[in-house]
Amino acid sequence: MNIRLFTLFIVVSVFVSCLSCSNKSNRSRKPVVRITAESVNKKIVYGDDINIGISVKVKDGELKETSIFVDSVLVTTDKNINFNYVLKGYKNIGKHTIKAEAVKSDGEKGVYYKTFEVLSDIVPEIYGYELVNSYPHNDASFTEGLEFHNGFLYESTGENGKSFLYKNNLKTGQPLKSVKLADKYFGEGITIFNNKIYQLTYKTKVGFIYNLENLALVDSFHYQSAEGWGMTHDEKHLIMDDGTNVLTYLDPETLKPVKKLQIYDNKDAVVYINELEYSEGFIYANVWGTNLIVKIDPQTGKVVAKIDLDDLVSGIKSAKQIDVLNGIAIDPATKKFYITGKFYPKVFEIKLVKKG
Repeated sequence: MNIRLFTLFIVVSVFVSCLSCSNKSNRSRKPVVRITAESVNKKIVYGDDINIGISVKVKDGELKETSIFVDSVLVTTDKNINFNYVLKGYKNIGKHTIKAEAVKSDGEKGVYYKTFEVLSDIVPEIYGYELVNSYPHNDASFTEGLEFHNGFLYESTGENGKSFLYKNNLKTGQPLKSVKLADKYFGEGITIFNNKIYQLTYKTKVGFIYNLENLALVDSFHYQSAEGWGMTHDEKHLIMDDGTNVLTYLDPETLKPVKKLQIYDNKDAVVYINELEYSEGFIYANVWGTNLIVKIDPQTGKVVAKIDLDDLVSGIKSAKQIDVLNGIAIDPATKKFYITGKFYPKVFEIKLVKKG
């Protein structure tokens, strides 16, 4: 390269560099938004007024407006740099997301997010139990789902290669009918709705539908949850969980999700929700890894009561090691309450007794 070409190259490079810097300095910068969410309580509880505070910084240009969304729903728009918006008497339990979308007059936009959590406003009642009766149970059954219907106890068991759907005689514990799942499926929760049995599987995202009378497989369905754990139903929907604190309601015709319900007590989210049962307007749920059953108000997601079964479980005598409590069945006709667990030798009929 001769000296003239080299000199030309340097001049062009400096010109391009200066042009680039000039463009960069003229580029509009996004507005920055700071979001706060507070109530009069240290932690936000059901029914609180929630004050959302917004502070916008604009380094160049002018702010046009800021839009505030709560769980993707627009709640307000404001043109001020600093402002507050109050969610009056907020009655949605669980985790929620605030989105602030600040737009400058030149169209440059800054989008920011903040989550807040709403706890239950009640302290759950504590119940113990009175043992009414006990019945034989196959201690080889890794119980995942339990349902009482027209005098019979239906049970779903888990573990790959050992998963079954049973129709059992309660008094003898003997199966009257059974269906074995393919080895690749790990059976989970069941429920009986409109003369069909619905059964979840663990990690395969596949559910099965059986004829109630003969347990013949009539259909299958897929669900979005990463895992299937417990299942029940109310008057309109199938209800399932995935081991978190969230219940998912399914349309019984399309098997598609229609809503989700977060479960909380007055201290935190109630996670590891497992086997489910619906009775008289409430949902009962085993909490995996504990000897607790929680009673849930499905209108709000609040835990209204906790049933402590430590003494019952610790008193079980078995030739083999039992696993976790995981089976709730309530007779719709008599309201008798039955429980069992994985590898339990008995199904226990109990009566709930309030403590204190």
